[in-house]
Amino acid sequence: QVQLVESGGGLVQAGGSLRLSCAASADTFSTYAMGWFRQAPGKERQFVAAISWNGGNTYYADSVKGRFTISRDNAKNTVYLQMNSLKPEDTAVYYCAADRGSSWFLDLRPYKYDYWGQGTQVTVSS
Repeated sequence: QVQLVESGGGLVQAGGSLRLSCAASADTFSTYAMGWFRQAPGKERQFVAAISWNGGNTYYADSVKGRFTISRDNAKNTVYLQMNSLKPEDTAVYYCAADRGSSWFLDLRPYKYDYWGQGTQVTVSS
């Protein structure tokens, strides 16, 4: 079992930046592909970005490509999401998730991920 705890959310003006962190409880974290998802009120959970076990493979949703960067530090059991040029439509609860079934392949489907954090709120004001 892996516990995931997100942090770094908050309120920011449009055009600003935030860095989300997701700390994992187990060393097996380093073998999992990791993903970030978000969910706005009344909407389905949406894929944002994913990263392979060693950071060598990353993938982004078109809506965040060029603005967001996913990274990881396996020595710290932590995955990050650097968010720049934020827009009001980025407002959502952001979740990190671990895919224990994959180290390299990156899945965009939320149901393929096994462990989830509790989420952190990101609010972008216009």
